[in-house]
Amino acid sequence: MSGTELITKWDACLDFIRDNVTEAVFNAWFTVIKPISLEAGELTVQVPSAFVYEYLEQNCLEVFKAALTKVFGRGTRLMYSILTDKENELTQDISSTNSPSSGIKGTRESGNNSPSATDAALVQDLNPQLNPKYLFENFVEGTSNKLARTAGETIAQNPAKSAFNPLFIYGSSGVGKTHLVNAIGMKIRELHPEKRILYISAHLFHVQYVDAVRNNNVNDFIHFYQTIDVLIIDDMQELAGYVKTQNTFFHIFNHLHLNHKQLIMTSDRPPKDLKDLEERLITRFKWGLVAELEHPDLELRKDILRDKTRRDGLRFPEQVIDYIAQNVTDNVRDLEGVIVSIMAHATIYRKEIDLELTHEVLEKSQHREKKPITIEGIINKVCDYYNISADSIQTKSRKHEIVQVRQISMYLAKKYLDYSTTKIGSYIGKRDHATVLHACNMVRDQIQVDRNFKSDVENIESSLQC
Repeated sequence: MSGTELITKWDACLDFIRDNVTEAVFNAWFTVIKPISLEAGELTVQVPSAFVYEYLEQNCLEVFKAALTKVFGRGTRLMYSILTDKENELTQDISSTNSPSSGIKGTRESGNNSPSATDAALVQDLNPQLNPKYLFENFVEGTSNKLARTAGETIAQNPAKSAFNPLFIYGSSGVGKTHLVNAIGMKIRELHPEKRILYISAHLFHVQYVDAVRNNNVNDFIHFYQTIDVLIIDDMQELAGYVKTQNTFFHIFNHLHLNHKQLIMTSDRPPKDLKDLEERLITRFKWGLVAELEHPDLELRKDILRDKTRRDGLRFPEQVIDYIAQNVTDNVRDLEGVIVSIMAHATIYRKEIDLELTHEVLEKSQHREKKPITIEGIINKVCDYYNISADSIQTKSRKHEIVQVRQISMYLAKKYLDYSTTKIGSYIGKRDHATVLHACNMVRDQIQVDRNFKSDVENIESSLQC
């Protein structure tokens, strides 16, 4: 198809889509798409980032498919060319989930899919139910997860041949348990393709067991699980109270462990705190390694944000990364959610990604108690940033670095506190109101012309708003 004909048909696609979505959605997500080629029934379109690709796939795929069918014909496949590096024009090609060649087929818990040992096709072609997006390569290491990650990497090299069998990982929601155990499974699959691996949630395991009882094929159910080489069960706390399911899992666990198969489990709490689980199960959970995934510390949060934005082809200023890391402290999922929210706001409302937009998004999405800003707090933050004693700005010194710290303190006090210039001057160096006004003007002017100075002031402001 010629370039002119492709553009004409793509415009017809856009006309159809415009009639079926809101103007805001159309302008934000479809006007940024560029048609590249149509070959052998496959339409390739370029999108500016992985974020746009993910949004389209998750929220607009049905209308996209309808437009392709109407304009290009039934069976047209969709391929995205994601621009990962604008400067060097590097791209990554990914099939849409409406295409037979899509990289991700199904979901980990799609339907019941209760196993049966008599189903030869299922035994031969076991779907491990792993999420291919969760890898060691995008699991950012820090002090809070180093033990569990190192154990996982050891297991991946030699499943069931280390002291880490079983591996029991616990931690609160959103700290990366599911990501890590999937990464272990994906690495084992890569290094040991002959291994039969299965990832499943404890809830789905229970549902399958109930179905097996109802259909009178519990023996087949147990036999199927006894053929697994690497069994990964997520959220073990979900078995609490289900005594018969626990008994069945106990026998499966014993069989696999005695036959040198690898067991990996996660929970939101350590084994000793699991209520309504049989003591004999809890004892077995402690046979190998029990490792906690803690809340990520500040440096790890920054590293996670940098990694997330880089992989999505996004550019976030460093002061924005710092501000998010200082204010979103609970878990990795919240950090990633904030990135998505900021990007959505920037795209839909055509705003620059800066500290002001970040503050606005976090105020809407994060319910946190704000610490009051005080003049003492301002002085301490500015002095700490420049590594200058707070006492020095109260002297009559005219050294440049001390004058600068004094002026920034005055500027921020005027911006954030309902204080008169006279009151600010009395707190900072015992200066008069004219000196405070001069300081505010000097700082404001320098922000306009000195990018590094502006960045310093914004970083101090970020720390003030924590």
